[in-house]
Amino acid sequence: MNALVDMNAMRAAAGEASALLRLLAHEDRLLLLCQLSQEELCVGDLEERLDIHQPSLSQQLGVLRRDGVVHTRRAGRHIYYRIADPRVLKLLQTLYGLFCDNEGEHE
Repeated sequence: MNALVDMNAMRAAAGEASALLRLLAHEDRLLLLCQLSQEELCVGDLEERLDIHQPSLSQQLGVLRRDGVVHTRRAGRHIYYRIADPRVLKLLQTLYGLFCDNEGEHE
């Protein structure tokens, strides 16, 4: 029975992980999250930094918000985005270390 409980928990975790990986598999969403892993940013900042324009930017941010990966905060006319889940932040840091840190050192 213990193995069954563990397998059920593992299956649930695998489902959650695969859903997150599908979300990260979109290049624009991954770029957005990489920027948001560094700091909270508003839509205008993200558009300027990443050269992703409306309506694609809003669409991708909407997907991230709908899936609970980012939280928003309104300040006047601006909406600021930040990463909501510390596990996502840790995964992004790992991806950065594997693919972006010390570029050119890949074998």
